[in-house]
Amino acid sequence: MTIQSLLDVEDVRSAIDRVLAAAVDDLAEELASFGADTALVDELRGLVAGGKRLRAALCYWSWRANGGSQTDDDARDVVLRVGGALELFQAAALVHDDVMDASDTRRGRPAAHRHFAGLHEAQRWSGPADLFGQAAAIVLGDLALIASERAFTDALEGARTPHDEARAVFGRMRTEVIAGQYLDLVAQAQPWAAPETEEARARTVVRSKSARYSVEHPLTLGAALAHAGPAALELCREVGLPLGEAFQLRDDLLGIFGDPTVTGKPAGDDLREGKRTVLIARALAAADHDERGRITESLGRRDLSVDDVEALRHLLRRTGAVTAVEELIDELATPALARLRTSPLAEPGRTMLLELGRASVNRVA
Repeated sequence: MTIQSLLDVEDVRSAIDRVLAAAVDDLAEELASFGADTALVDELRGLVAGGKRLRAALCYWSWRANGGSQTDDDARDVVLRVGGALELFQAAALVHDDVMDASDTRRGRPAAHRHFAGLHEAQRWSGPADLFGQAAAIVLGDLALIASERAFTDALEGARTPHDEARAVFGRMRTEVIAGQYLDLVAQAQPWAAPETEEARARTVVRSKSARYSVEHPLTLGAALAHAGPAALELCREVGLPLGEAFQLRDDLLGIFGDPTVTGKPAGDDLREGKRTVLIARALAAADHDERGRITESLGRRDLSVDDVEALRHLLRRTGAVTAVEELIDELATPALARLRTSPLAEPGRTMLLELGRASVNRVA
């Protein structure tokens, strides 16, 4: 099953969409009262309309797997609203990440900073359009962070029981992603090092910036909202981190070899953006002297042509790096999924988490 079909089970996708629509509508009303135009809210509405809803789904099905009942409307509402908070936090992270990476597209549409730069040019406003676009995108990301915080706080304030553990997980997740963003900036700015050092840096960034907040923390949040005990929370961490890392490694492969009509980003954009991934580190480790020079000199060049990108993709395949990363994905995901399969989690939550885990590491977008 695909991630999209899995999200339709128990109406999770539609419920999360309603939570997000309500959050954006509340922001629109509030911003209008300050005299602001609709540009920020319109862009946020378009951004959150896309996305796989994977984090929200993992949170929900972890809650179900740890004893949450579909018929407990009040508790289910709390979990779904926390799922909405996760999606809004991701929206903020994506907007800010696109500014830092100078990305052109996101989910098949112009990245927020490109959209606002285009608005500036269309209106013939004064000043540099690109700087306006970057500034407006930063403000948009901040707005999404505010919406995420409100959704999370409101959800827990309406709960029948305290959720101190969930608050701690959500707080740690946000801090960790910000730290991961900074680590990523530093890693991209540092001089090239030995391949093993490059891989260690890349995996540190992956764990902090993406792996935990994509899988581990949503799983742990769902369990915490079900008031699961220490053993259940540890299980979420035990399986969530390797699955999250495998998820991001798949993302790195798709960023170079994915189908643009499916991924929503031009093929090879990660090469033009200069992302130093595990894939690149594995290629450097296997390449000869001349090939390493071609990789390091080409990575991050915004003027790479379609032919340049194809030549680099061919080189990455020839070094065996693509195969090596596929093997690493399997090494991470297989034991984690096996651990889930034999865990004492409740059905249908356990099966749904297994299906979501498989789909997330084998996806094509």
